Amino acid sequence: MFHVGGARSALYNWAVARQSGGTFVLRIEDTDAARNKPEWTRGIIDALASIGISESDPAFEGPYFQSQNADRHREAAQRLYATGRAYYCDCTREQVQERTGSQQLGYDGFCRERGLEYAEGRALRFRTPDEGATVVVDLVRGEPAFPNSAIEDFVVARGDGSPVFLLANVVDDLAEGITQVIRGEEHLSNTPKQQLLWEALGVAPPVWAHLPVIVNEKRQKLSKRRDKVALEDYLAEGYLPKAMVNYLMLLGWGPGGDVEIRPQEELERLFRLKDVNGSSAFFDVKKLSAFNGAYVRDLSPEEFIEACGPWLTEPYATWAPGSFDAAAFATLAPLAQTRITVLSEITKYVDWLFLAEPVDDEASWTKAMKPGADAIVKDTRERYATAPWDADSLKTALEEVAGAHGLKLGKAQAPVRVAVTGRTVGLPLFESLEVLGRERTLARLDAALARLAE
Repeated sequence: MFHVGGARSALYNWAVARQSGGTFVLRIEDTDAARNKPEWTRGIIDALASIGISESDPAFEGPYFQSQNADRHREAAQRLYATGRAYYCDCTREQVQERTGSQQLGYDGFCRERGLEYAEGRALRFRTPDEGATVVVDLVRGEPAFPNSAIEDFVVARGDGSPVFLLANVVDDLAEGITQVIRGEEHLSNTPKQQLLWEALGVAPPVWAHLPVIVNEKRQKLSKRRDKVALEDYLAEGYLPKAMVNYLMLLGWGPGGDVEIRPQEELERLFRLKDVNGSSAFFDVKKLSAFNGAYVRDLSPEEFIEACGPWLTEPYATWAPGSFDAAAFATLAPLAQTRITVLSEITKYVDWLFLAEPVDDEASWTKAMKPGADAIVKDTRERYATAPWDADSLKTALEEVAGAHGLKLGKAQAPVRVAVTGRTVGLPLFESLEVLGRERTLARLDAALARLAE
């Protein structure tokens, strides 16, 4: 699944590529066979398309597959060895720990000057400079310096000759002409090693930009084991792609001013990497929902009806197949559009209309059906039997019932709403009754009276 942090990084890459007339490159780093399936690659491409990054756009390149580049990875490893920037090592982890007396200390350079040649089981290690520091020029982090003495001679190829990810990543970047790398800050610790590899292969490193980590309400890094992190999950819940784009682009960056709801094209035009905040960014679901509500209300009636479609069919619809009335839904849709924040909420706003009986919500029944509720329902039923069947007339009739019982309309309306819809909260009652129709409304009021008489 596509992590929202990855989606944010992709959007920033896309904005930079579009601004500069450059290219957004998608590479699938698929050398771990257990984590690589064609449908997962398709899922990434589809997820990117949902947030406006389409493979059909001229600015999009790829996907490339790292597994197809094994020959050039091996060639680069041998070039490092031939130029003296890497050496073979036959030390086991246990031997290193025995020499250093610690599991935490890194490799001690034991094989640096042994002059070992390739043999099965010998790893190839990069010869890290002993002195000085590797300075990473980062558009978000400034210029952090990493003492070379603290960087161990790291492995670039395993004992079977296969290059490790660090080297493969650098070699692919070189081959694919990557000039800017914009990614999450969890990769910053690898950057000095990658930068040393770039320099050892004779090429200046790219421009780096490490984005702030995204955290939950407890200031913990978003984790797929603990938090909802998949972009697809949010879209499946009814968050609109445009709202997701707007919200994700503001996680760590802002265009300035008080306006937060902006179209993607405007955000892309205003985006500047140098203005990204280095501090962690809080993924506030409540704020995301507020964004989404604004985008939902901005849809045209036709767009809203179409967007609700997935939640009006199985497995979300709780009514019998064939009970859905498109015309009735279209009448109520504008009333629902002003109330929902996430599209999946539409089901509970309209299910009562398509069910044979009202929703059975015991908490709502208990709350609304206080002593005296039976008289309200009975008198309302009598008036509704002959009242003109339009929202204004139905409201007037219930106002008269409320007045006769010394109640305000809101108090009298509660038991009627629950009798008809099953819930205490919902769409405007009288417009709902008008769509439900006289016959079904009276039948539900009769059923409520029977239950109250038990």
